[in-house]
Amino acid sequence: MPLTNPWLAGPAPDRELPRERLEERILNLLSTHNMAVVATVNPDGSPAATPVRFYSLGFEIFYTSWNSSPKSRNLRRDPRVSAAVFAPLVGQASSRGAQLFGTARTIERDHPDADGYWEAFRWQSEQVERGRSLDSPPQDPLTIIAPDRIVYTEHWLRRDGYKPRQTWRPA
Repeated sequence: MPLTNPWLAGPAPDRELPRERLEERILNLLSTHNMAVVATVNPDGSPAATPVRFYSLGFEIFYTSWNSSPKSRNLRRDPRVSAAVFAPLVGQASSRGAQLFGTARTIERDHPDADGYWEAFRWQSEQVERGRSLDSPPQDPLTIIAPDRIVYTEHWLRRDGYKPRQTWRPA
């Protein structure tokens, strides 16, 4: 039987992708997708996973969240976080995603760093979606996830002799 993607057969390569190419692929994924599943730790130690719409600046992702939400309360108590971003899967060859591991911080609208993030946040579309005026930007807090490790998976890398799971850490 002919194989559509014969490079998927057999053992996976173990070669590392050069850092600049890995970073380019991660940044491409983060800038072309806007949904993530954010995992936090509940007070009893159990996991809590929540889908969020996010935006990115470099390797950081950020989203709005009310201070009273379970994920925000969890992050105030324990800022360790994991987030998963993934492309639609139509077969093994299309498997592509990233797991971000790190810490989260929430900043209020009046925080000195907030303007830089709000400039990258396409808040205008959310205002229109909610029937709100574009004359008054949102005042919601932003939660920023700064990864200290990203595990990037792309099975298409096997085609060029690279392992399908690569790990990135800040330089």
